[in-house]
Formats: sequence, C-alpha cells, structure tokens
Amino acid sequence: MLRFEKLYSMGHEEVIFFSDSSCNLKAIVAIHDTTLGPALGGTRMWPYKDEEEALEDVLRLSRGMTYKAAVSGLNLGGGKGVIIGDPKKDKSEALFRSYGRYVESLNGRYITAEDVNITVEDIEHVFQETNNAVGVAKVHGGSGNPAPYTALGVLRGMEACLMKSNNDRSLRGKVIALQGVGSVGFELAKLLNEHGAKILFTDISDENIARMKGQIPNAEFVKANEIFTVNCDIYAPCALGASINDETIDKLKCKIVCGAANNQLKEDRHGVELKNRKIVYAPDYLVNAGGLMNVSIEFEGWSDSKSRRMVDSIYNTALDIFKISDEQNISVNKAADILSERRIESIAKIKTSYLGNLGHRFPGRKKRD
Repeated sequence: MLRFEKLYSMGHEEVIFFSDSSCNLKAIVAIHDTTLGPALGGTRMWPYKDEEEALEDVLRLSRGMTYKAAVSGLNLGGGKGVIIGDPKKDKSEALFRSYGRYVESLNGRYITAEDVNITVEDIEHVFQETNNAVGVAKVHGGSGNPAPYTALGVLRGMEACLMKSNNDRSLRGKVIALQGVGSVGFELAKLLNEHGAKILFTDISDENIARMKGQIPNAEFVKANEIFTVNCDIYAPCALGASINDETIDKLKCKIVCGAANNQLKEDRHGVELKNRKIVYAPDYLVNAGGLMNVSIEFEGWSDSKSRRMVDSIYNTALDIFKISDEQNISVNKAADILSERRIESIAKIKTSYLGNLGHRFPGRKKRD
C-alpha cells in the first residue's frame, strides 16, 4: 500500500495511477521533484508481477531521474512512467494514445519518452495526444531513438574511468564484459568495436544474441551467470538494475564498473564496497544520461552536433565526481548525489528568495472591513 511516509522519505511530489479498461491500460506516473523544471523521464512497459512491484520500480526510477537531470546540468526535474503489461502481447495504438491523453492531463508537469520496451513508434502514438513527449521521429522534429546517445555517454564514462584508473582514456585492447545487448547495449557494442575493444557479452534474448553475432562477429558470447566472473577491464551492466549485490560483488574480476543500467547498486553500501575493493565505479545516472540530454534539447531545436557536444560533457563531470569521492573519502555514488543535491538546493534557495521578494512587492489585497 502506498503511504505518505514512503513519498516523504523519497521526496516525491506526486504519484498518479491511470487506467483504461477499453485498451487494458494500467499505468503509474511518479513525479519526484520539479525544482529545476518539469519532470522528464521515459515510460517503460514491463510484465510486473503485481502493482506493488511496479510502484516500487517507478518510485526508484523517478528519483533517479531527478539526480540524473541535476548532475547533467539540465533544467529539468525527475519523473518516470511505467505501464503494466507484456510488451509482446499488450501493445496497441489505443493503449498508447490513451496513455498520451493522461500525460496531457498533467499539464506539462511530466514529459515522457522511450524507456525499456518502448519504441519510437510507440511514442509517436503518445505524441498524437500530447506535446509532452520527446524522442519522437526526426521527421516530426524530434531526435528519434535516444539509444545511440545513451551509449555515447556510457562510452565517455568508460573513458573517464580509464583515465582515473590508468591515466589513459583509450579503450583499445581493453576487455569489456557487456551484460545485456538490447537497444543501448548493442549501440554501445558498436562503439566499443570501433574503438578497438574486445567484447564479451551476454543476453537472455535469442534475437539480441543473433544480432550481435551477425553484426559484431568478433564479440564473444558467454552464459548469463558467467558474465560476472570473466576476467575483464570493465564490467558494463546494460540490462535491469541491482546487478551489483551481495551475490555478485565477490565474483567480479574487473577494475571498473560502468554501464547503461539504472540503479546498478542494489544498496548504497555496495558502492562503498566497490571503493574498498579499489574498483572504479562510474556514477550510473550520470553516464547513462546521454539519452536524456539528447531529448532535452528537442524543445529548443534538436541537432545531432548539439546533442553530441552535450553528451561529451559526461567525461569531465565524471572526473569531477571522482575528485569529490577522493577528497571526501566517500563512495562515488555518494559523491554524485552530493553534486546533484548541491545544484537542486541552490536553485531552491533562489526560488524561495524570489517568491519572498514578490511577497514584499505585491502584498495582496487588503481584507474588507
């Protein structure tokens, strides 16, 4: 059961449940924080076992989007949407258009985009009912699939990690263990291949495995339970979150953890454990922010070069976070949180001061006698 104490503890402003029996829509949108601007975050479709699991996911993901936007320097807040359903069976134009109407009813407080199991075509249906959707097709003035830009951001994060670890950002000859080669993981594999890295990969989808073998033949497939134990320079989680946990952390044989997945650490203490083991951990919500950066500029006029320049900034921001981690002797995930929270708090103070000044200048009407 959703309780206000839960929302208070995680800092959420609003959680909305949407349903439409005509198309079997069951959706939840969580708006975490709008201090920096309207909440932007993708919608994912997943066959959650129940509403409680879906709610837990959307709360965690929306909070992560607030920190992602803040650390990336974007004037956006954090939000997320989840649709409960099997993406292979339950998708329809009616479902996504209904969802779009509900997004429109939020009056711009939440802006949606692609996420897990949501395609550009799906967002096109949402876009029919609301302008508060980004990542639409380029023919409609959008930026299209954000996956290549997310992958580019992860690549820049890997380079920052290598600079921190080896004082050399080159990926040539490095061994990368990719867990998940879906939309983003596959784009990352292509970039790694271009940069001369050796790729070990795993996935649970036969289609994804076949695509890798067909287009990146030099990549080597390993079983899912072996990806944690392979000798590699970088372990790159690019599937669902929490892959760094009590069961896997002892198995890691890498120097760096850097990937596209959200919420890679099951608990914050696992970030401390990585630091104690001298494994460089990339702040996940920074290095996977490339897609968010890309769609964020649709409102001001998208261009590929503008997007890539913004995504390239992930490299220097990651180095700044590593510096905070070293100076304060704290985990990298905590250092990233500090950088994000500083920005949110500074803007909140400006807004409070501005509204206070308005109160002095415009004291309001006097009450009638």
